[in-house]
Amino acid sequence: MDDLSRLCIHTATTKPWSIEIAVEQFARAGVPGITVWRDAIANRDPKRVGAMIRDAGLSTVSLCRGGFFPALDVDGRKRAIADNLRAIDEAEAIGAPLIVLVCGADPGQPLERSRDQIVEGIRTVAARAREAGVRLAIEPLHPMYADAKSAVNTMQSANDLCDRINEPNVGVAVDVYHIWWDPNAMAEISRCAAAGRLYAFHVCDWRTPTRDFLLDRGLMGDGCIDIPGFRRAVEQGGFDGFIEVEVFSTQYWSMDQSVYLERIIDAYKTHV
Repeated sequence: MDDLSRLCIHTATTKPWSIEIAVEQFARAGVPGITVWRDAIANRDPKRVGAMIRDAGLSTVSLCRGGFFPALDVDGRKRAIADNLRAIDEAEAIGAPLIVLVCGADPGQPLERSRDQIVEGIRTVAARAREAGVRLAIEPLHPMYADAKSAVNTMQSANDLCDRINEPNVGVAVDVYHIWWDPNAMAEISRCAAAGRLYAFHVCDWRTPTRDFLLDRGLMGDGCIDIPGFRRAVEQGGFDGFIEVEVFSTQYWSMDQSVYLERIIDAYKTHV
């Protein structure tokens, strides 16, 4: 696939680059979409960042990340709400139509309690997000992160939470790294699409063997995920948005990032 019109790259994928360099280099390489991580705009005026992205001819696909709602104490949950409201302000300022939510968990309490707190937290901020023209995408994470990163670990659990929350601007982000192993993933993608809440599609690969569960993601084609199969599934459900490359890799971050960007584009063309 030589068409790059739907390619989006996360700033975390080319983490050594500042947001300014990433925008310049993505635009020069013909990459039309960028997902901005909040650390990339720290100590910057988000409105100016948004203008810079638009001036370069790029689309801001989403802002990463909100979430982390659960906490044992009320003050912790209030801090999470305040942080998510700041994220909504940032998304509105840079012109991001979507915030990806890593929903969080607290290992000091049962997962069901964390899920209840996630529902409460998202309901609390959904109206402000809707006012800002921002959708919220629950991203289910691999079960290895269920202790502290997310109590939402399958597409089914993400869909079930959306049913409970019942807000028109709350949906799901599909990341193949987190759901490739799940035998029910394809059926739940169809369920998600039928409900009109399939908001994002993230790609990378699972190395075999993996050397680090967080920082050894592979580029598409490096591992064992049936990425074309997942692409067919989301597109059969009507998804036609950007395909987002999200790779956390100390190996790739140590490379010359210009060379790495060429590899990202080649992997996208060849394996997505």
